[in-house]
Amino acid sequence: MSVALTIALTDAEPEADGELDLSLRDDIRMLGRVLGETLRDQEGEPTYELVELIRRVSTRFHREEDEGARAELEGILAGLGPDQAITIVRAFSYFSHLANIAEDQNVIRRMRAGAGAGRGPAPATIANALDEALRHGVSTAELRKFFETALASPVLTAHPTEVRRRSTLTHEMRIAELLDERDRRDPTPEEQELAAEELRRRVLTLWQTNLLRKTKLTVLDEVANGLSYYDYTFLRQLPKLYAALEDRLATLEGTREGAPEIASFVRIGSWIGGDRDGNPFVTAEVTRETMRLQSAQAVRFYLEELEALGAELSISTIRVQVSEELLGLVEASPDLSPHRRNEPYRLATTAIAARLRATAFRLEVADLLGLTVRPPDAAYANAAELRADLDVIDRSLKAHKSGAVARGKLRALRRAVDAFGFYLAVLDSRQNSDVHERCVAELLEVAAPGTNYKSLPEGTRVALLLRELTTARPLTSPFVDYCDETVGELAMLRTCARIHKIYGPEAIQTCIISKAESVSDMLELALLLKEVGLVDPAGASAVHIVPLFETIGDLRNAARVMEQMFRLPEYRKLVDSRGGVQEVMLGYSDSNKDGGFVTSGWELYKAEIELIEVFRRHGVRLRLFHGRGGSVGRGGGPSYDAILAQPGGAVQGQIRITEQGEIISSKYSNPAVGRGNLEILAAATLEATLLSGDAKAPREEYLDVMEELSEAAFSAYRGLVYETPRFEDYFWESTVINEIATLNIGSRPASRRKTRRIDDLRAIPWVFSWAQCRLMLPGWYGFGTAINSWLERHPDGLPLLQEMYREWPFFRTQLSNMDMVLSKSSIAIASRYAKLVEDVELREAIFGRIRAEHQAAIDALLAISQQEKLLGSNPMLDRSIRARFPYIDPLNHVQVGLLRKYRANDTDEKVLQGIQLTINGISAGLRNSG
Repeated sequence: MSVALTIALTDAEPEADGELDLSLRDDIRMLGRVLGETLRDQEGEPTYELVELIRRVSTRFHREEDEGARAELEGILAGLGPDQAITIVRAFSYFSHLANIAEDQNVIRRMRAGAGAGRGPAPATIANALDEALRHGVSTAELRKFFETALASPVLTAHPTEVRRRSTLTHEMRIAELLDERDRRDPTPEEQELAAEELRRRVLTLWQTNLLRKTKLTVLDEVANGLSYYDYTFLRQLPKLYAALEDRLATLEGTREGAPEIASFVRIGSWIGGDRDGNPFVTAEVTRETMRLQSAQAVRFYLEELEALGAELSISTIRVQVSEELLGLVEASPDLSPHRRNEPYRLATTAIAARLRATAFRLEVADLLGLTVRPPDAAYANAAELRADLDVIDRSLKAHKSGAVARGKLRALRRAVDAFGFYLAVLDSRQNSDVHERCVAELLEVAAPGTNYKSLPEGTRVALLLRELTTARPLTSPFVDYCDETVGELAMLRTCARIHKIYGPEAIQTCIISKAESVSDMLELALLLKEVGLVDPAGASAVHIVPLFETIGDLRNAARVMEQMFRLPEYRKLVDSRGGVQEVMLGYSDSNKDGGFVTSGWELYKAEIELIEVFRRHGVRLRLFHGRGGSVGRGGGPSYDAILAQPGGAVQGQIRITEQGEIISSKYSNPAVGRGNLEILAAATLEATLLSGDAKAPREEYLDVMEELSEAAFSAYRGLVYETPRFEDYFWESTVINEIATLNIGSRPASRRKTRRIDDLRAIPWVFSWAQCRLMLPGWYGFGTAINSWLERHPDGLPLLQEMYREWPFFRTQLSNMDMVLSKSSIAIASRYAKLVEDVELREAIFGRIRAEHQAAIDALLAISQQEKLLGSNPMLDRSIRARFPYIDPLNHVQVGLLRKYRANDTDEKVLQGIQLTINGISAGLRNSG
């Protein structure tokens, strides 16, 4: 039987690393065969043969660069009817999904091979970070001190680039589990056949499942989707990460038994349900329900684990003794069965579970857990009390020769309670500074008629805000009817205050100000927080007040704003009340859309250097929150390299990073891969903090070169995107931006306002659209021009640029990310999208510039990195990307054809459905496109 939809890599010559690559090819071959058999069975032999023909022709074109094959491919795809197109798109899309599963499994395979090879810990692991720290003279005592105040926090967001449904994700996860089981054991023939049958069943179910959502997601749908990753990964894998870290540290100390626990420094954060910037659907009620759903998820998990723990702890007092404090728990147990009267640990777990069920009523989540009758037991006041009861069991087991038992389920549950509390994820609150300004203006106008806050100069504003901030009298009155916006904003902040009281102050720790440009922007939020009791007029704050500096101008202004803030005694008191820590968020996406890839990266780097100095001067600890996206055009790329490429002093033991769109499922849907990504973040935070002193500061000459490059790249990028007449027309006609809005993939509108202006478009759909047409423009445009213009002024300067690439992590990381983006782009495919622009003169003028800059960027990158081809230094990634092209290209060709029909007012609903399916498939093939 022929192998259907088999990736080109399977026919390549064996690679040096042998078995691992062969295993990947075997997995892809098997998954492709099963998908092909499913296709033949479900759609018939002619359809199967058509798919195979498209695959072979596309593969031939990419292998041999055969222009005849390309013309043949275009001819075949152009002749497809809507029904055929949909089937072809589904086949190639599902192959990309299955290839992703196989690649993830190979990542796990490589991690295991590295761990068992006797070569020592692999890079980007906690074990390696600890060893490196010791090699650099950091003592284990210093390591323990580091963990006391450290923070590494991935923050999940609901940005609309994840186009997969949860239904398909569930089936894909089971397929991943089957591959993993295949690796882990030596099955009998019967077990092999059962596994193969389940694989066929899962692929068949996938094929028969609708890839697209029929209704638009609500915010609470997004919350539910986000919560699924706690089931998949976080609740179980994070405790395992801590256990491995503690054991490794104890082994290094020679104190495996009785070593103290480290603090829970890896904390999962979330914006889903709390980020209302530009999203009118995030209301106070939605945020309240979000926290209820989060809390219910945590409590449900604890109850399930307590039941499992009780089943495990069948230890009898006939065999062992127990502690007096454990007997105190036993007395509170509602379990009166005579069969368990000699099983105190089981009785203790039932006592804890009874209190936890009572707590569910206090947390207002009993209905979500199916609880109708409140137990008479006293509710836990906080998660620390629950942890204390679990610690009673732990101490008793360890004191009576059952330490090994304590290291099992109990250890994991104790850590989970400590890491997730009753709130599960730290929920951020975010709003735009313009909204805060309008709300404060109305409050002041009502309280003191005649006050025109918006017309006041900045200095007068600041003085007024400080005066009100330190006044106990509230501004709001229950007898006044405020506008809907002000009512909604105050309701949201009151909900935050209420969440603090019910779920604890850890539940919401951060209020973020989008478009923060001035001191008054920050003080306006402080004043609104005072109105709801989260800021005390005496100078205490229950939350961090965090500016988000987004645009190029904001980044250049960030250090000046923070310098002014710290000079205000009233604000400094608020910072000191938060432990002397000030968080600052840096926006990668909007700065890129504003100034291009080169300038965005450089201005972010400079802003960090300036902020480090300001914070050092004022004795405030800096915590940076990096608003990175999945794609390079939005600050994406490998997290480990990005963190270590920060300027020295930028990572002061604490870092937060957004995880967005399809990157969330890519990183965290597979438990083993998820744990690896959490470990990468933790390891990089440790290394960047404790070992950054050994890193050489960049030479002044490097900084000067980057400044020149940035200026030229900025001019080139702005010249194209913002200064070229009718560029927005070119963008809207040559990409799928308009059709993306028809997908039910997120609750947030694509634009801030109902216009076609690039300024008003959100960065996410901006980048996503360029990825779909295979240009990836936000990840490279302007670089080629910048390098060429610099070399014109410095004809002998290439060796210096090559030296910067070798010696400066920032520069090398920027170019490495660009290397990946350019490798995924295809100017040939992009040219087909350009032909969608009806104005021939506009099309040729703009695409001609893009084509020339694309080639200039590639030439410059290769010259500086001294590679013969893109990704020459990363052959594994190169193979992966190139192997996908024969499966992504047909989707692009079909998408262009369907776009022509749709825009010509073809009323067949299958045309739009086909476009939406191609968006899904191309996104899956590229993996990080939004």
